[in-house]
Amino acid sequence: MRKNKNKRQITAGGLFNQPAGGNTILLTQATRWNRDISHYMRAVTEAERVDFPNRVKLYDLYDTALLDTHLTSVLEKRKSAVLSANVEFSRGGEPDERINEMLESPWFLDFLDDLLDTIWWGNSLFQFKRDKDGWLAYDLVPRKHVEPVRRLIMRTQTDIHGTPWDDYDDMFFVGRPRDLGELIRDIPWVLYKRGDVADWSQFAELFGQPIREYTYNVGDDEARYNLVNDIFGEGASSVFLHPEGSNLTLHEASNKTGSSDLYKGLASFCNAEISKHILGNTLTTEAGEKGTQALGTVQKKAEDRLLERDKRFVLNVLNYQMTDLFESFGIDTRGGKFSFVFPKNTDPAGRVDILVKLDSLGLPIDHDQLYEEFGLNKPKDYAEQIENGKLRIENSNGKAVADKEDDIGKKEPKQGKKTSFANLLTRFFGEAPEGNPGALDW
Repeated sequence: MRKNKNKRQITAGGLFNQPAGGNTILLTQATRWNRDISHYMRAVTEAERVDFPNRVKLYDLYDTALLDTHLTSVLEKRKSAVLSANVEFSRGGEPDERINEMLESPWFLDFLDDLLDTIWWGNSLFQFKRDKDGWLAYDLVPRKHVEPVRRLIMRTQTDIHGTPWDDYDDMFFVGRPRDLGELIRDIPWVLYKRGDVADWSQFAELFGQPIREYTYNVGDDEARYNLVNDIFGEGASSVFLHPEGSNLTLHEASNKTGSSDLYKGLASFCNAEISKHILGNTLTTEAGEKGTQALGTVQKKAEDRLLERDKRFVLNVLNYQMTDLFESFGIDTRGGKFSFVFPKNTDPAGRVDILVKLDSLGLPIDHDQLYEEFGLNKPKDYAEQIENGKLRIENSNGKAVADKEDDIGKKEPKQGKKTSFANLLTRFFGEAPEGNPGALDW
């Protein structure tokens, strides 16, 4: 039973048009100006304080770091490996259609996305509810307003005292109170790369464009005036305007290409360190000079192990931590199990090869499953055609794509002889593309 039915939903917004009271969180814009390693170390120190820890500065760094395209791309790659799979609930070995319908509603995919972010931020606090249509829904309490050590919700991010979230029976906390998340290991590389790329851009601005030189007679003010007007109208590259007889000496880098490679190398190194931490490898995101297929396969296995860990994290939350919460909303998951259901292999040629090998071993194959696997319509006179050594296969529009007598039937005219399954497969998938070149692009 839900014990605090009269508790209001927590809302979040700015200073204006917000109702007063402890249920309203007043948000503050993230601080995004220049940050360096010294800011990072101070933020970590404040977040790790034993008494009154404060994660605001650290979380601002997280928000800023997530503007980095490489960091965001590898994070999304790792998360999408889980989000692309379907979650199914079964009880007694049979899918529970009522609960699976709930898992197909829009809230669940968003919840899995936010739940996976717990790994990178350290913790997440959710407040669950029912939407206007009766579907389960939730709000993610802003992390800068959550103090997980003392289990408090702060009205403003600078508060020391707040409201215990245990006063709300619809709250759900995931994570460990003092965990700062995995992003703490990537922030230094993002900061180093940002400073490096800024210097690289300045280098390119200084030495990447030629310097235009203009001279004028020292006593001709009108010529100097006209030159200045022309210069401002011709572009933004560097200009040297000087009277005749004076000169400018440029002291450039002795090896501009080598200097540029230095900046590029540091940026690549930082990206590689981020990839190794998040994906466990570098070859699945960027091609290396010494990358081989064998090495890429090994590193892909390391990435798959991280995927398995993420899956286990999600399933532990669903199967063990959310049981009471589901029950409080009238959803009984006791005695059942959540599991991931990954899409089947969509490579037709690979599946055909497996089927042919199974048939060569004499293993029986369900023809109905074959039609379902390849999206084909089973003809109404299927049994008669098989007995006569003739197979007519239709596509989803009912158009015949194969209508040939079996070669074995010609050689062995004995009535009642069934067509070899391997020959049926070989004939269809070997000859169908001649009439329809896109037949294998399913």
